[in-house]
Amino acid sequence: MELQNKTALVTGAGSGIGKASALRLAAAGARVIVHAHRDDETRATVDEIVHQGGDAFGFTADIRDDSGFGQELDHALSQSGRLDIVVANAGINGVWAPIDELKPAEWDNTINTNLRGAYLTLHLTVPHLKRAGGGSIVIISSINGTRIFSHGGASAYSTTKAGLLALGKMTALELAKHKIRVNVVCPGKIDTDIDENTQVRSADEASEQAQYPAGKIPLTDGKAGSGDDIADMVVYLSSERARFITGTPVWIDGGQSLLVG
Repeated sequence: MELQNKTALVTGAGSGIGKASALRLAAAGARVIVHAHRDDETRATVDEIVHQGGDAFGFTADIRDDSGFGQELDHALSQSGRLDIVVANAGINGVWAPIDELKPAEWDNTINTNLRGAYLTLHLTVPHLKRAGGGSIVIISSINGTRIFSHGGASAYSTTKAGLLALGKMTALELAKHKIRVNVVCPGKIDTDIDENTQVRSADEASEQAQYPAGKIPLTDGKAGSGDDIADMVVYLSSERARFITGTPVWIDGGQSLLVG
């Protein structure tokens, strides 16, 4: 219960890495504010935490909407009374297509969800962390755009993930004097349902042929990681055990990016 008496916000906690992180943070004693894009997902994660003996409540909002997201977040924070941990996880894969086929609206949707959403999350929560006298921010990026660039058509997605790494490093230095630590977790292939929300169009046209050794994830002979593999690092970076760690990217991919980096 190392996070007892702490309050954590997790965006995009309706499924996948976000949900796993919310559950792990609650199991470590934190009160968790669950954010998701749909009411049913918000309720499901909150209910699961409470069923397991944890403390949680949630809100539903479009993370791209500064007014709507801000109002819902303010209401949630007025209920919690404080904020100590922020996990900026909400994001999409979006449309993967060659740059000359990718439509401006498709580019904007990925950029606004992944980058603008993370910016708004930090913009709106940092004042609360400052009032608490410090805290931890964990930004969820990816190996794409930070170590590997071999997925054809993923220019918008990879651009956002590279941007999140830069955002984490910039804000780590900016916020250090306020005792707020900022770190970036870069997952590899994780067994979630995010691929169901990916639209792939003519991706082969944007790809270079590559041959990989057998087993693209060396540590697991090709098996994808789980949300819990990421959530365990989120809890660690949110805890006092990571008190001297800030501005640090952590790649969690079973060695996958070492083959293609």
